[in-house]
Amino acid sequence: QVQLVESGGGLVQTGGSLRLSCVVSGSFYSINAMGWNRQAPGKQRELVATITKRGSTNYADSVKGRFTISRDNARNTVYLQMNSLKPDDTAVYYCNTEVYGLGPPSWYWGQGTQVTVSS
Repeated sequence: QVQLVESGGGLVQTGGSLRLSCVVSGSFYSINAMGWNRQAPGKQRELVATITKRGSTNYADSVKGRFTISRDNARNTVYLQMNSLKPDDTAVYYCNTEVYGLGPPSWYWGQGTQVTVSS
């Protein structure tokens, strides 16, 4: 089994910063892509950022220049540094990752961490 545990969410004022972390644990051979998604109340879940095993990144247009995704392969951890936060960034943030195990590659999701940006 594979578990993803996010942390770092909270309440912050407009213009503030937060750093989310997601640790992957369990039985697997290696981790491929990692990413962050978010879901605001009444809206569909949307992609925020992704990072490949080699460090190539991709961002949603709404967060480019404000958010930075990074990973520590030795710690099986992915981070999301969020700066210049806006009320529209309020959402539950989920990390996900593609893992290679005994079977075919599979995607796993964390339980989510709440980010609230006050105006």
